[in-house]
Amino acid sequence: MNKTINQKAWLFVLPVFLLVAFNAIIPLMTVVNYSVQETFGDNTFFWSGVLWFEEILTSERFHDSLGRQLMFTFSILAIEVPLGIAIALTMPRKGPFVPVCLVLMALPLLIPWNVVGAMWNIFALPDIGLLGYSLNALGFDYNFTRQPGDAWFTLILMDVWHWTSLVVLLSYAGLVSIPDAYYQAAKIDGAGSWSIFRHIQLPKMKRVLTIAVLLRFMDSFMIYTEASVLTGGGPGNSTTVLSIDLVKIALGQFDLGPAAAMSLIYFLIILALSWVFYTLMMRNEDS
Repeated sequence: MNKTINQKAWLFVLPVFLLVAFNAIIPLMTVVNYSVQETFGDNTFFWSGVLWFEEILTSERFHDSLGRQLMFTFSILAIEVPLGIAIALTMPRKGPFVPVCLVLMALPLLIPWNVVGAMWNIFALPDIGLLGYSLNALGFDYNFTRQPGDAWFTLILMDVWHWTSLVVLLSYAGLVSIPDAYYQAAKIDGAGSWSIFRHIQLPKMKRVLTIAVLLRFMDSFMIYTEASVLTGGGPGNSTTVLSIDLVKIALGQFDLGPAAAMSLIYFLIILALSWVFYTLMMRNEDS
């Protein structure tokens, strides 16, 4: 009996391919086109090859922005992941307070990014902001608009407040998916809280923690709106991370070629580091 093959099902997938091409591939190819050309206006372009890539990769400005970006990203990962796990461990697994805790945890994630930056900008003002006024009243010389250390402290604190909830919710989902039989067996063996966490809870949360780390890494590495509204990259250039520097080059200076080359390098860095994170966290998963 001959089996008839019908390929018409691909027609249902075609709109998706067209949408992806319109939203991703075409803009990406436009950026690639700009990155290898120079323009002096009037929509006239001249071939420049890899000149802009060489300029960006050898630029001290790019190295400084990349260093600040890496410092910010690894700082918030070192804070948010352990803090999120700790909070998830204290949340109830059953009872009427479960939905209350979940809603409270989700609230910061519902606030738009620009609103978060504006909130913390007012909250941290040294004269009228609750945070700034309180720290100065306690004897700290706090002013995030003038002192780079205070600006970094405020920026990291804002991100921890905004995004730790994501780690909490993912960790909590991993914890509630662990069957009770594991805890019963641990109780019979006389295992303590640390042993249960190390040998049962943490291994079972490995996949959700991988998702949490990847999401927080990618999002923190692309942070723009909150940081731009809060500090604008200042004071000076002390909090000018890659995204803010890229916008300054593209829109502030209108250097389309260098901006396009930098955006591609930016994309490749995120892609490479995400692959490294995933590989390290999923290592020995099949064993």
